[in-house]
Amino acid sequence: MVEQFAQNVAAQTEAIWRGDARTGNKHARKYGAAVDKLLAHGDVGREALLVLLEHDRMDVRVMAAAHLLRYRTAEAKAVLEEAAKGEGLIPFCAQQALKRWEEGTWALDPG
Repeated sequence: MVEQFAQNVAAQTEAIWRGDARTGNKHARKYGAAVDKLLAHGDVGREALLVLLEHDRMDVRVMAAAHLLRYRTAEAKAVLEEAAKGEGLIPFCAQQALKRWEEGTWALDPG
């Protein structure tokens, strides 16, 4: 499930960069299903996602961190804060995740 999550996050990003929203949405549903299955296993599933905080791809790190904010706040925020320093789509996503977290409206893993 962790690999499926990572592969589909990367595939969604590639589709977005090509301007192919339909394919991007297909991959978003797939990584959403993978993360739902992982989170259904509770902390064991969350622990499995932790490895992605060090993934080679920034988009994968950011998406994993966004889902791990409640569970591993310090580690996840560090990944998001580093990514948020850049410009472009992925840094923007990191900025938005941090903003939602600070506002108290973040709800990717309510626990």
